Amino acid sequence: MDYHILIVEDDKDIREGIEIYLKNQGYIVFQAADGVEGLSVIEKETIHLAIVDVMMPRMDGINMMMRVRELGYEFPVIMLSAKSEEVDKIMGLNMGADDYVTKPFTTMELLARVNSHLRRYSRFLEMKDGQKAGDEERVYTIGGLEVHEDTVEVFLDGNPVKLTPTEFKILLLLIKSPGRVYSAEEIYERVWNEQAINTDTIMVHVRKIREKIEMNPREPKYLKVVWGVGYKIDKQ
Repeated sequence: MDYHILIVEDDKDIREGIEIYLKNQGYIVFQAADGVEGLSVIEKETIHLAIVDVMMPRMDGINMMMRVRELGYEFPVIMLSAKSEEVDKIMGLNMGADDYVTKPFTTMELLARVNSHLRRYSRFLEMKDGQKAGDEERVYTIGGLEVHEDTVEVFLDGNPVKLTPTEFKILLLLIKSPGRVYSAEEIYERVWNEQAINTDTIMVHVRKIREKIEMNPREPKYLKVVWGVGYKIDKQ
């Protein structure tokens, strides 16, 4: 499969430098100088992953992410941010980004993240294509929460819940073993399929899942935190 990657970065040298390495890996690359151009590319091309800078003119990475998810695009997004932009990183993840890389970064670090997210997204697309004929659908139910593994769907009290691929993977992992507590490191390694180095993203993704499946995220019914240990889906 030929993967299409979009680089949205106002620094031309950084854009072109990333493009060289991605093309050497066999990826098809598109460039955009800001969020407005990035959205224009997304409307015209099939994009499988986007690398988006936080600080850009006209439309920054945060607002672009909001628009991308509002339009229903599910491809993974890796955000680029300077060390001084910690708040922006968290905002980006809250808006639906899947990961972030802090500038300055090494090419190998970025490529590793790209490859990891594309592997997961490819599996997500395969699952979403539907189950094989004759197979029994795998559905996990806790109370009013239903997670359909084969069709990649989530329902709460019969109403569909829209999750990003990363959020779906985390929820699926937890609901398949109700009552079991998973540490942030274990969730990261099982979902990303690589050694956990920075698990800050797990906390943000869990918070976003709670906002979508809980009536009151501050008093969750399903997704619980076991302080100092990790996260679990409670048995009902």
